[in-house]
Amino acid sequence: MPRLPRALRWAALAAALACASGPAGGVEPGEMLADPALEARARRISQELRCLVCQNQSIDDSNAELARDLRLLVRERLAAGDSDAAVLAFVEARYGEFVLLRPRLSPYTIALWGAPLAMILGAVVYLVRRVRRAAPAGAGQAAPLSPAERRRLEELLRREEP
Repeated sequence: MPRLPRALRWAALAAALACASGPAGGVEPGEMLADPALEARARRISQELRCLVCQNQSIDDSNAELARDLRLLVRERLAAGDSDAAVLAFVEARYGEFVLLRPRLSPYTIALWGAPLAMILGAVVYLVRRVRRAAPAGAGQAAPLSPAERRRLEELLRREEP
């Protein structure tokens, strides 16, 4: 078997280490609940909440101090007997809808997602109409020659013949 070039071996090792490490996760052992069912619910809720420091990570994956505080808050509320929906509503009331990684469907979010699509559709309609107006029907065809033009053309062609 041929040996791989040294650089390729190092790249393969780096890729293997990167894949093996994976996301370490922000949940520390001291934060975990003793009841596995409650812990599973806490993890599920934590994966739906955005870290307000990192913004594109869930609090379950983030190592930020605020994410840790939110994870503890979720676990406290679950231990107190709150339902998943009640915990999410509590956190949303405290931090706003931005804390939800998957915001609810509302007229605002429909407008937010629909406006760019409407603008693209409007631009396509505008361009199609403009192209159709700029090129009237039959624009690629020449008008037929008048008898005088035809005689002149025949005259020129006869001169060109050797």
